[in-house]
Order: sequence, then structure tokens, then C-alpha cells
Amino acid sequence: MRLVFGLVLVIGIGLAGFAAYMAKNRIGEYQATLETQRAQLAKNVKMSQVFVVKDKVTYGERIEKSMVKLVAWPDNAIPKGAFSEVEDLFPANGELRTALRVMEADEAILKVKVTKPGEDAGVSSRLAKGMRAFALRVDVSSGVSGFLRPGDRVDVYWTGDADGREVTKLIDTGVQLIAVDQTADGDRTSPTIARTVTAAVTPQQVAALALAQSTGRLTLALIGAGDTDEVAAVSVDQNELLGIQEKVKIERKAERVCTIKTRKGADVVEIPIPCTN
Repeated sequence: MRLVFGLVLVIGIGLAGFAAYMAKNRIGEYQATLETQRAQLAKNVKMSQVFVVKDKVTYGERIEKSMVKLVAWPDNAIPKGAFSEVEDLFPANGELRTALRVMEADEAILKVKVTKPGEDAGVSSRLAKGMRAFALRVDVSSGVSGFLRPGDRVDVYWTGDADGREVTKLIDTGVQLIAVDQTADGDRTSPTIARTVTAAVTPQQVAALALAQSTGRLTLALIGAGDTDEVAAVSVDQNELLGIQEKVKIERKAERVCTIKTRKGADVVEIPIPCTN
């Protein structure tokens, strides 16, 4: 009986060892095949070097050489504005770029995410050619309850007196904000009750907004992120708001009166007569 038990045990151990050996060989073959496929795929896909950040970079942080690294990136998937040459990202004069938005670890550095060499992350770096920065006074009601952020687009409404009646008009649409109070950080998520917002506008818009701000009250309406529809002219006065229709005064034509003048003594008297034509 003991002999049979020992024989079964030896056979079991042998089968287990054989199975482990076969599994090891099978896994080795699978890994070798996988490595071969990866090598073949790497040959078929053309790669280039792209600069990424090693760790998370926050808004306003200066980007130094120790904070970046080069990684292989498929040529057909390189983001527009990525940096591939060290001379482009770090010019010879030693001036550093500044982050305009938060970048997570291993995220590609793009031109839209950083300033030009030597610039800070202030408002001037966000102005396109020909544009001007103009500050608008806002409060909790006119500033969309503090939910405005740099990068948002707004419609601007003016409320004031026109021809003796209070009226609200849409005076500008799609105005882009570049700063809220003293911050231009577009990655800020917490609501802030701002006192001023700064918009990027043309010189003509500056003149119009300055006049509107001095003659009435401005209100901002936040535009949805994906809303590209054009807005028609909007104007509402008190009568339209309350549904009041003005009574049209009908001017009655004065009845024609014909007279003749006659002298009575020292006086000249007008006497009514029937009109002939």
C-alpha cells in the first residue's frame, strides 16, 4: 500500500514539474513573440523626439531645463506647436519661458501653453496683435455670480436712458476675457466675486465700451464653451418688458375758418364767411 502511494506521489510530482516546464516554455515563447511584434511595430511607425514636463507645472512657473525631458512620439500624432529642438524651447540668450496653464506630468509642452522667452504670464502675453486690454467694472450680479474665468467669452449688455426711457441693449458679443481681477490663470476653478474683468478688444471696442460704462450700467452674460452662433441685435425697453402699448395720439386737423376784414369806425373787425375753396 505504501509502495502504491509513493508511486502515485512520484508520478504526480513528475506531471506537475512537466506542466510547469511546458508553461514556462509557452510563456517564454509568448513573450518572445510579443517583443518581436513590438520591435516590428516600432520599425513601421516613424517616431520623433518631443519635449514633455517631468512633473506637474503650475500657472506662472518658469520652465527650466531640469524640468523637461525628451520622449519618443509617433510622427503622425505630434501635437501642433510641440517643441522638438532644445534651441526652440530654450534660446541661446538664456531667457526662460513661463507656463500659461497647468501641465501634468509627461504632458507635451506646446507653444499655446507657454509664453515667449523672457515674458511673464501677465495680461500682455495673452493679447493678440492689434488688440487692447480693457477693464470692465462688475459685481456679483453683473459678473455672473463670480463664475467668470480668464478665457471665457461674454456678451455685454448696456442699460441706461435713451429718449427719456430706460432701455437695455446688447452692445457687444463674443468678448474674450483675459483676466479676472488681478489673475490671468485660466485654470482657476473656485468662484471669485470679481470687481473688474479685463477683456481683449479692438481700439474701436475700447471707445464704445468706455462710453457705455460712463453713461449706464454694464452686465455680462457668459457664453457656452461650444456656442458659436451669432447673436442678432437685442434691445428691450420698459414698455416691451411690461407689454405696454403706447397710445397713438391722433392729431385732429383744425377746421378751416375764412374771414373778411372790415373797418368799423377806427376799428378793424374780422367777420367769418363761408369758405369758397
